[in-house]
Amino acid sequence: MKKIYLYLIDTLADWEPGYAIAELNSGRYFKKDAMRYAVKTVGLTKASVTSLGGIKMTPDYAINEIDGENAGLLLLPGADTWADAMHTPVFDLVKKFLKAGIPVGAICGATVGLANAGILDDRKHTSNDLEFLKQTCPGYKGSSNYVQAPAVSDRNLITATGLAPLEFAREIFEHLDVMEDKTLNAWYQLYTTREAKYFYELMESVS
Repeated sequence: MKKIYLYLIDTLADWEPGYAIAELNSGRYFKKDAMRYAVKTVGLTKASVTSLGGIKMTPDYAINEIDGENAGLLLLPGADTWADAMHTPVFDLVKKFLKAGIPVGAICGATVGLANAGILDDRKHTSNDLEFLKQTCPGYKGSSNYVQAPAVSDRNLITATGLAPLEFAREIFEHLDVMEDKTLNAWYQLYTTREAKYFYELMESVS
């Protein structure tokens, strides 16, 4: 079993990591030989943070306690404070994980933090908008690698616009290879089309 580290940050956008962590932690639609995961939370310290939805959460770990052992993914949700210098330790962890081949997922405002840290300069990526990154990240040099898509994966870095939590989750599941293709397709179609036939396809695919 490996750990999914969800970074807790004040004003965390509750809905953005929801699809990903629910399926990764439960493993309910995983193929039989897939790696299993447990979602754990990490903060700058172990002090509680409050999400955008008003939910108070206390991290399982402080960031200086994370060494990468048994790490399966570092997940960075959107929030309003990603431009703050206080998040430098998480960018150091991102670089460490990517160098070690450990996947990192960043959605919405988290991509702003990565852009400011230079992490997006040499990888294909997306965000809320290219002009948005240029305006909010003066040192950003990755415009030639920007992809206009809901979610993008490149060399263990998965990025997404804040409007695409489903596509973000799908990209993560595909990257981690936890679902059969038919299961992943049925899962995604069910949540995007809301057609009942995809529920039955999903159930059949894991029966």
